[in-house]
Amino acid sequence: MASPSRAIYVHLPWCVRKCPYCDFNSHQRDPNAIPEDEYINALIKDIEAEKSLLGRLSSHSVFFGGGTPSLFSANGIARILSALNDAFPFTTDAEITLEANPGTFEQAKFRGYAQAGVNRLSLGIQSFDDDKLAALGRIHGSLEAKRAIGSAREVGFDNFNIDIMHGLPQQSVDEALADLACAAEFAPSHLSWYQLTIETNTAFYSNPPVLPDIDALDDIEVAGFELLQSHGFEQYEVSAWARDGAVSRHNLSYWNYEDYIGLGAGAHGKYSQGNAVRRRQKTRRPEDYMTHLKVKDFEVPSGDKVFEFFLNRLRLFSPVTQLQFEQTTGTAFETISDKLRLLKDQGLITLNPKGFELTYRGQRFLNHVQSQFLPENE
Repeated sequence: MASPSRAIYVHLPWCVRKCPYCDFNSHQRDPNAIPEDEYINALIKDIEAEKSLLGRLSSHSVFFGGGTPSLFSANGIARILSALNDAFPFTTDAEITLEANPGTFEQAKFRGYAQAGVNRLSLGIQSFDDDKLAALGRIHGSLEAKRAIGSAREVGFDNFNIDIMHGLPQQSVDEALADLACAAEFAPSHLSWYQLTIETNTAFYSNPPVLPDIDALDDIEVAGFELLQSHGFEQYEVSAWARDGAVSRHNLSYWNYEDYIGLGAGAHGKYSQGNAVRRRQKTRRPEDYMTHLKVKDFEVPSGDKVFEFFLNRLRLFSPVTQLQFEQTTGTAFETISDKLRLLKDQGLITLNPKGFELTYRGQRFLNHVQSQFLPENE
């Protein structure tokens, strides 16, 4: 089902340093040597190509990710937002988020982002422990992290996210909870709290650090949930917590398997044509993207479409309805009835007249639930 308005993701691919755990399409470069104008020119061509394909749609959210978007100037961000608003007019309540690294912030730059139209920051803190930050290859320390949060507030960013990781190299339960408590005490509107995982094609994969064992990770998770709830946070997604309903509208578009536009080097988007779901993937290397944009456009196979829906939608802990499943995937709910009954018998979901919902056990064994919808399990 096509969305009445679209979320837009903009990828800004450069970092001061490549973190050893990062498998994103990010590239290390001297901040003074980033070809900002050239890259923005390529983005504007990308925007026009998407507009030619999709027509003049509105947009309810824009997310600048990376890489480190806060390496770009406020004037550059303003230029991108102006081109986006011309092509895909923003709704009056549009959420405009920019990821910022505490090691690259300046209060004047934060103020410039706000003046450009950014109304939400996502601060990549990861930890308030200097030793852990060094192990993660971060370019900031705990003092810079705290100053960045304070500066965001002083500039007027009441709506901001703090990213915190747990399960860090040689991290104890107490250390993990101290990080989380520090983040919670800043009372951000949104908090992303997730476990470090070792991905292929990363430095940590080639040279794995010593990570906490499974019992310690379980203790961190249980105690962390209680801590966040005591600070007024409500979990609405696997790794996302919000206060006073300040959920990430942009991320909800992904988790609800809605259509979205992807712009920038390596970005991908999703759009619907009747019951068909199509993907668009952009040239990955920034140098190639800036010289000759190429787009791979392909239809998602029927079986993959159902799996993709559940891979995303089951990250949300709200009930899944038959209506949403059928409208989004174009597939009859009856086709998955046997799988749902099996999951119910395993105590992983509860069925209701309108659809189903994960149980607490289902949330804890989410990967298993999602795997039941792989095409080979049909």
